Amino acid sequence: MAPSNTLPMHGNEKTMNLNSLVLANIQASPYFKVHLYELKTYHQVIDEIYYKVNHLEPWEKGSRKTAGQTGMCGGVRGVGTGGIVSSAFCLLYKLHTMKLTRKQLIGLCNHTDSPYIRALGFMYIRFTQPSADLWEWFEPYLNDEEVS
Repeated sequence: MAPSNTLPMHGNEKTMNLNSLVLANIQASPYFKVHLYELKTYHQVIDEIYYKVNHLEPWEKGSRKTAGQTGMCGGVRGVGTGGIVSSAFCLLYKLHTMKLTRKQLIGLCNHTDSPYIRALGFMYIRFTQPSADLWEWFEPYLNDEEVS
């Protein structure tokens, strides 16, 4: 029997299991609130990822003040203090608000135009899918030869 096209959601459906500081910055971001709000289709969001994403860190480079912080707050994990949230994380959350289908998520993971489109598909899986299902999602890609 084929799996349902409707994806389960693991954890908190409102926060997508994102760090609270990252989520607050996404929701306050003019990029998310104004520009991404205007994108209504899966294909529009894919195009936006292609043109706007050039890294997968939660914060834009140089937008956070980490001077004087040590340990976990020193920027090692990227969530110590806020800054300008990255387009990648805004788009990841936008995908979540669209409630992707299994077919759409597989389409992200198999996309050949940009490694960032694929990477956001894998990040979406990691943040939203039940941990018991992760191996089933990731295993087919372990020996993937796609290189960009």
